[in-house]
Amino acid sequence: MTEKAILSRPNMKVYQNNISFLSKKFEKILAFLQEIKYNIAVLRCYTIWVKVKGISMKELSRVALGVSASATLAIDSTAKQMKADGYDVVGFGTGEPDFPTPENICKAAVNAIYEGKTKYTPAAGIVELRRAIAQRIQADDGEVYTPDQIVVASGAKHNVFVSLMCLVNPGDEVVIAAPYWLTYSEAVEMAGGVPVLVKAPESQDFKITPEQLEAAITEKSKVFMINNPSNPTGMLYNRQELEALMAVCTKYDLYVISDEIYHGLVYDNAEFVSIPSLSEEIKNRTILIDGVSKSYAMTGWRIGYTASNPEIARVMSNYLSHSTGAPSTISQWAAVEALTGPQEGIAAMKDVFEQRRNYIVERMNAIEGVSCRKPQGAFYVMMNIDKLLGKTLGGRVINNGDDFAMAFLEHGLVALVPCSAFGAPNYVRWTYAASMENIKEGLDRLEKFLKA
Repeated sequence: MTEKAILSRPNMKVYQNNISFLSKKFEKILAFLQEIKYNIAVLRCYTIWVKVKGISMKELSRVALGVSASATLAIDSTAKQMKADGYDVVGFGTGEPDFPTPENICKAAVNAIYEGKTKYTPAAGIVELRRAIAQRIQADDGEVYTPDQIVVASGAKHNVFVSLMCLVNPGDEVVIAAPYWLTYSEAVEMAGGVPVLVKAPESQDFKITPEQLEAAITEKSKVFMINNPSNPTGMLYNRQELEALMAVCTKYDLYVISDEIYHGLVYDNAEFVSIPSLSEEIKNRTILIDGVSKSYAMTGWRIGYTASNPEIARVMSNYLSHSTGAPSTISQWAAVEALTGPQEGIAAMKDVFEQRRNYIVERMNAIEGVSCRKPQGAFYVMMNIDKLLGKTLGGRVINNGDDFAMAFLEHGLVALVPCSAFGAPNYVRWTYAASMENIKEGLDRLEKFLKA
């Protein structure tokens, strides 16, 4: 029905006498359209809505309307709502450790409160934290940074956004190694850039080659983004692979955003190689992104950080000073303790993740119709559903991972993340940042669902 038809219906006066009813209806339509990414439809629906309400308003920001809701948070939200409604849902949606934040870190936060460390801090973070970050990077990866090269923000996701805002001009192309964390492409567009996805198939262990990277570069290319170990694949680039990719970046004068948030979660005694450690030239063109969320089970504390050359760090600090400012002062002091205090908890948590990974991979590859690669890091498994495409499960024809995830949630009561938003439409993502009990139950339900 057209906008004109809606506004000229004979019973519109009745509706206008009950604006709250109409508002609720249109708000639901807006939310639904936003969720399924029909952004032009969202803009049109919004225009109709404000006219029905009798409000004369200009359209909202097209940049903001073009931003899609996070698929991972949407799945997690749906699963939690179903649980609240009484459904026994097992969730594998959001990627956060199921362990509590270590006690020494919590005590440091409490002490900060009682010691009056609750005031504003410099935009780039307190110097004690920036010094602790520089020391931790040197201890873990051998790279030397000074505190003025460190910029603290409200989580690694925020660091990704700020990095792009400080590197990208309108129309600049940002090359992204795919499968990729879904926020990357959204953040590039929010910064006015153009995301260019370079997709690696499973046959390459989901890792792009230097030839693929070079083929994607144009005169507009400015930045290369890579996540190592990867979310969602869990795969790890080795030293030789990284050196080959960085040679391309140097040849074409690209900045590099290296998201290394999962660097502390690498398995099978594999070597983790931090990109800035490859050479001084690479270090100078790279923004290293990391944080305390994953390795220290501090996702809700919202502390991420970057390490870069001094000029980039200065620009990012200025940007933060006029946007969010620094993160919570209390969280910053907690992060100081995390980085400088006992590190044994990281190793213990990693051992548990590795045990869970081994179980989920072996079990999943024994189930007919699905398969997965053995990840080398992070805490995710990408399940291949190619053999299920075209089949009907739970009354739904499976055309991609989105269909499978919805059918499995509705009829198997298991919440997974479809990987279409990650650049891998025929996969769904599991996380083993969940108890072994839930992992076993989720896989039991998978077997039952596929056999139904």
